[in-house]
Amino acid sequence: MGHKVHPYGFRLGYIRGWSAKWYSKKNYVSYLLSDLKLRRIIDKKCAAGHVARVEIERTGNEVSVTIYSAHPGILIGRGGQNVELLKTELENVSGEKVRLTVREIEQPELEACLVARNIADRLVARVPVRRAMKQASFRTMQLGAKGMKIKCGGRLGGAEIARSQSIHQGQMPLHKLRADIDYGFAEARTLMGCIGVKVWIYKGDIISEVRRESVTTEESEVPQNT
Repeated sequence: MGHKVHPYGFRLGYIRGWSAKWYSKKNYVSYLLSDLKLRRIIDKKCAAGHVARVEIERTGNEVSVTIYSAHPGILIGRGGQNVELLKTELENVSGEKVRLTVREIEQPELEACLVARNIADRLVARVPVRRAMKQASFRTMQLGAKGMKIKCGGRLGGAEIARSQSIHQGQMPLHKLRADIDYGFAEARTLMGCIGVKVWIYKGDIISEVRRESVTTEESEVPQNT
């Protein structure tokens, strides 16, 4: 039997960090539910801003929320009006003071969740599945990705029976811990039903500083032939 493991959870503590940076024994449940509410509001209110990920950090009585977006200007609005409205709504839901930060993503084509969302939007616009997958894969590989995999499942092309199609380019080492693999999922709600889009992007290997120093030390200890 094949057991699927999320690429992020598989690499947590090795090359990946947590998207929620806080720890609490007494208020763990309340903080977790509060984080879920904040993320739902951001997903709902910031859909036009192409949000890639959200990081939440708790320090004292303040909640720091960092939003990584491909279009930060849309989230900020004219004179920061949209940010203030979003910040007020987040504070009303959490009941705590919120410090909101919006950061720009320089290359949205290398963010798996944004690529999946783009493919889903094109499927809703009735673009053929194969064409949408190939165009997205071509743009991502042109920007320097070492590998990419896209899988779409559902009633593709209006078929009576659900099926899946996938496209694979380059390398995709899913078992290598130091591999920097970005994963994203999106749903395309078409007239014929819901189509799921999964995207994996391999950006290269990440070698920690401790590992790099040990490798350098071993190389320096090797005697050189004269």
